[in-house]
Amino acid sequence: MPNDLKKTYPRIRESMLRWFRDNRRDLPWRRSYDPYRVWISEIMLQQTRVQTVLPYYERWMERFPHVRSVALAPEEDLLRCWEGLGYYSRARNVHRTSKILVEAYGGEFPRDYDSVRRLPGIGAYTAGALMSIAFNEDFPVVDGNVKRVFHRVFNLGNGRGAHESDRTYWALAAELLPRGQARDFNQALMELGALVCLPSNPSCPRCPLEGFCASLGAGAVHEKPPRTRKKTSAIEVSVGLLFRGEEVFIQKRPPEGLMPNLWEFPGGKIRDDETPEEALVREFREELNLGVRCLDPVAVIRHAYTSFRVILHAYRCALREGGQEPVLRAAVEARWVGLPQLDDYAFPAANRKLIEILVGRRHPDGRSRGKEA
Repeated sequence: MPNDLKKTYPRIRESMLRWFRDNRRDLPWRRSYDPYRVWISEIMLQQTRVQTVLPYYERWMERFPHVRSVALAPEEDLLRCWEGLGYYSRARNVHRTSKILVEAYGGEFPRDYDSVRRLPGIGAYTAGALMSIAFNEDFPVVDGNVKRVFHRVFNLGNGRGAHESDRTYWALAAELLPRGQARDFNQALMELGALVCLPSNPSCPRCPLEGFCASLGAGAVHEKPPRTRKKTSAIEVSVGLLFRGEEVFIQKRPPEGLMPNLWEFPGGKIRDDETPEEALVREFREELNLGVRCLDPVAVIRHAYTSFRVILHAYRCALREGGQEPVLRAAVEARWVGLPQLDDYAFPAANRKLIEILVGRRHPDGRSRGKEA
């Protein structure tokens, strides 16, 4: 960074800290800066927006108020509480880390960076966030919001949107960090990116760094670190609702692979040469050794996950003949469960939408009937 830009650092720090004091959002994890609460918020916020996280965070804290309560809970309880946030490996890493914290640190977070960094699911960003936000230690943080602010303010890439290496952003964050004020300064940078320095519609007149922004002066304010857009593919699947009296059959996915350890209704992908009904009959035969017939369609559900979109065809089905027993060839566990008890199990989001239809909390066309689970 040229020396003339470095001369602006003290004023940038002062402007950012002042702006944060006046504009900070009242978020629940900011009310005490308890390390456990900061940790859970940071894990939940990975690739998820604040407004989406808030109700999940509040429910989580009500159910798991401290590290020990997480360590002692069955994984099923954690997954059920996490259901809908996606990236379920985050919840499993929280479980693993909580056990380590209880066994090795008496249920508290260590206050040194290297120990925090070694915990499951905690990378450089999360470790820096914990050290600076929870403990106000002098460690920088760099997330997507911080990169965008730096890219614009310092016109990185000569205003052409060229991608800078992560090392550039981390070095700049460390240089700018005001000693003894890492908690507020790091949050200020992230808050600015979240509220003002937006990706496609930045609100420059509201920005405390408007007078320092090299991209604004160069007419390149809409340049930002380029995103690698992931192509999302559409997958069509069929699932079957097989009832035995008032109970429906569900099965548990393996502990590895896509959506591990979640429960689901049996079924699978529809091949190009199949109808949804034909695919469902085949999947029951291949995965459960059951012969079934489709009775009637229940719903067609569309849901977008991060890396793919699913179109789920759901059918009520029945065994072709009595006396058949399922043989688990893909799942690791299976149960017959009453509809009211389905809320006790963690399901993928598309399956959860189907459950909402079954129990009457959602119309088959997707409209909500009152409050949803």
